[in-house]
Amino acid sequence: MQMRLRRLFPLGWLSASLLLSCSSGSRTEFVTIGTGGMTGVYYPVGGAIAKLLNDRVDQFGLKATVQSTGGSVFNINALMSGDLEFGIAQSDLQYQAVKGTGEWDGKPHTGLRSLFSLHSEIVTLIASDPSGIWKPVDMKGKRVAIGPPGSGMRRNAIDALAIAGLSLSDIKAEDLQPVECAGMLQDGRIDAYFYTVGHPNGSIKEAVAGTTPVHFVPFDDVGTLYQDKPYYTPAVIDIAPYPGVTNKEPVPSFGVKATMVTSAKVTDNAATGLVKVVFDNFEDFRALHPALGGLEMNRMLEGLTAQLHPAAEKFYRERGLLQ
Repeated sequence: MQMRLRRLFPLGWLSASLLLSCSSGSRTEFVTIGTGGMTGVYYPVGGAIAKLLNDRVDQFGLKATVQSTGGSVFNINALMSGDLEFGIAQSDLQYQAVKGTGEWDGKPHTGLRSLFSLHSEIVTLIASDPSGIWKPVDMKGKRVAIGPPGSGMRRNAIDALAIAGLSLSDIKAEDLQPVECAGMLQDGRIDAYFYTVGHPNGSIKEAVAGTTPVHFVPFDDVGTLYQDKPYYTPAVIDIAPYPGVTNKEPVPSFGVKATMVTSAKVTDNAATGLVKVVFDNFEDFRALHPALGGLEMNRMLEGLTAQLHPAAEKFYRERGLLQ
C-alpha cells in the first residue's frame, strides 16, 4: 500500500518535500529502505540506518523511512521499478539479478548498484525432534516451511533441498514467513522450517524455548555447491545463544551475506549520505543490533557483485577503502 500511494500521489510527496525544504532552508530528499519481515535482521538493520539519517537531516538532507517487505527479490524488483531508493538483499540474489539467472532468468538487471555488505546470513534449517529430520534427506515427505515467494530464503531452501537430492515436489512445502514458524513448529503443524538469517535470532529463540524439543539440521556435505554457486560460503551456527536446542555442538551449514543495494538512478546525494552516515558513525551503527557486532569496516566491500554506485565508489576511494 505504501508503494502504491507513492505512485498514485507523487504531487503529495513533492509538496511534503517542498514544505520541509522551506522549514529547513535546504532541500530534503525522501528515501525509503526496503528490508524484510519484522522478526528478521533486515528490518531492524534498515531501521538503524534510517535512525542515523533522520537524526542528521540537517547534515545529509535525507529523510528516511523503512518498509517491511517480502525480502531480497522484492527489494531488487522494487529498486528497479523506482519504488524503493535502497534495499537489503542477499549476496546470492544480487549475483543472480546482475547475471540474469534464477528469479531473473534472461533478464539481467544492469541498473542494480551496490553500496556495502553487512552481516553474514546462515542457511538455517530447524526441525522438531519428533519430526525425525536429522539429515537433509530426511525432509522427504515432511511439512517444511521454505519462506514466502519473493524471498531469498526460498531460493536458499531450494538449493538446500538439491544438496540432499530433493526438490519442492518431494516435500510438503509451506510458503510461510519465519514469524509464523516458531509457534507452528512447537504445535506440530510443521516439521521444520528454513530461515536464512544472521544469528542470534528472535524467531529461533522462540522456537527452541517451547516444550517440543528442536534442533538444527547440519549441512556438513554440500557437494559441489561452492563451485557451482560461488556466492555461498561455509558457515557454522553457534548454539550458545540457543540454550534450549538439543544439538550438543556447533552446527555446520552454508550462507551468504546481506548487502545494501540501490539503483543507478538514485542520486549521488542520497547514495553518499547513506554510505557516509554508516561509515562515519560505525561504532554506533554496530551497537544497534547484535548481528552487526562482528562487522569489520575493511570487509564491507566483500560479496558485492553489482557495480558500486559511483558516489559510493568515490567515497571509498577518498577513505582509502578501495584502491
